[in-house]
Amino acid sequence: MSIACCLPVVECVYCLACARWTWQRCLHSGGYDSETWGIASAAEFEPVPRLCRLILSVYEDDLENPQWAPPGGYGMEPRWVVHRRTYEHTHGHAPTYLLYVDHRHSDVVLAVRGMNMAKESDYAVLLDNKLGQRRFDGGYVHNGLLKAAEWVFDAECDVLRDLLEKNPGYTLTFAGHSLGSGVVAMLALVAVHNRERLGGIERKMIRCFAMAPARCMSLNLAVRYADVINAVILQDDFLPRTDIPLEDIFKSLVCLPCLLCGRCLIDTCIPESVMLRDPRRLYAPGRLYHIVERQPFSCGRYPPVVRTAVPVDGRFEHIVLSCNATSDHAIIWIEREAQRALDLLLENEKTMEAPEVQRMGNEITISRDHDEEQQAALRRAVALGVADVNVPSTYGTFDENPTSEADESSPLLSDSGRRRAVWNEWIARIFEKDESGQMVPRR
Repeated sequence: MSIACCLPVVECVYCLACARWTWQRCLHSGGYDSETWGIASAAEFEPVPRLCRLILSVYEDDLENPQWAPPGGYGMEPRWVVHRRTYEHTHGHAPTYLLYVDHRHSDVVLAVRGMNMAKESDYAVLLDNKLGQRRFDGGYVHNGLLKAAEWVFDAECDVLRDLLEKNPGYTLTFAGHSLGSGVVAMLALVAVHNRERLGGIERKMIRCFAMAPARCMSLNLAVRYADVINAVILQDDFLPRTDIPLEDIFKSLVCLPCLLCGRCLIDTCIPESVMLRDPRRLYAPGRLYHIVERQPFSCGRYPPVVRTAVPVDGRFEHIVLSCNATSDHAIIWIEREAQRALDLLLENEKTMEAPEVQRMGNEITISRDHDEEQQAALRRAVALGVADVNVPSTYGTFDENPTSEADESSPLLSDSGRRRAVWNEWIARIFEKDESGQMVPRR
């Protein structure tokens, strides 16, 4: 058979393959990304709606007379606000933020707003990054976001230490949306590594809730810090799903759907194994909470369901072709749907007020389940050969020397004996046995 005769056959096969891919991508729903995850409990998801409202309050000029409060108000006491920092205070080094002591929930909260499209300094923070530019604790992070977080930490660590000393037993929570979510995720990393500057606070007392997060840290860090960082994603939100350079996004605001469709095509053609082994590739941080409320070929929103996991592979790798990909990024929608989801969780889980002992038991169970899930994710990362996993560190991340690239002479995962030796050494460094003999993460 001649080459001329084969060409039409090849073209037909190619067209059919493209049509099949297009059909699959158009049918792909955001709910598919988390369909194998477990359902979150009301106890662990409870902080999300109130922290969303606290983030929204950062946008207000006068908290005593709010203009944009959601139904029911922000639920905060203006007299408990320690201080607010505007762009005049930060001089463009970081977005606007608010420091608040929540005495109802025994929590010291630093809330950071999302991006202000009218401020060039916010663009500068987002665009200050190149692939593989900044290393941190054995992984890679977004350079501009880390610099903003370091500035905020240096400015507020003394105040935070004083507040924690005056309110013993209070947790320290960082909360942010969009641009602010990347800043608070970096803040959590910096705080964990500088706990002595915060009065020696325990790691388990530091929390971070990143709403609609940007992809800001490498996979090894995202999994290792899943006990501290929680990321909340509403259905089809595009930002946690794409690693498009942010400068390209802002250059393409007029035709962002075109850019997302093109990137969707490119990402689908890249094997996931290749993505996982790229140490510079950034991901959404920490434990993920996915609010699912729509189904394919359906009109309107269904009762929202909150799924949670610490995934390694399948971690929101591909953009969803949806008309809601940008609207699901809005903090007002996240707050509204998170509150609906929490109300449903409370209704399903609790027909009567549980006694205090039972509530404390539930919290212990959730903590144990989260630890076990994080350990499973870490083992999965080793099995998949995630980059830098072969050189463990005392913090449980994957590179002992953060200033050098992986050494070619180091143990390779292709050798089963070396893999087992590295795995045992790594586990011994980041886990310890409790009184009952169970392996738990070192704190």
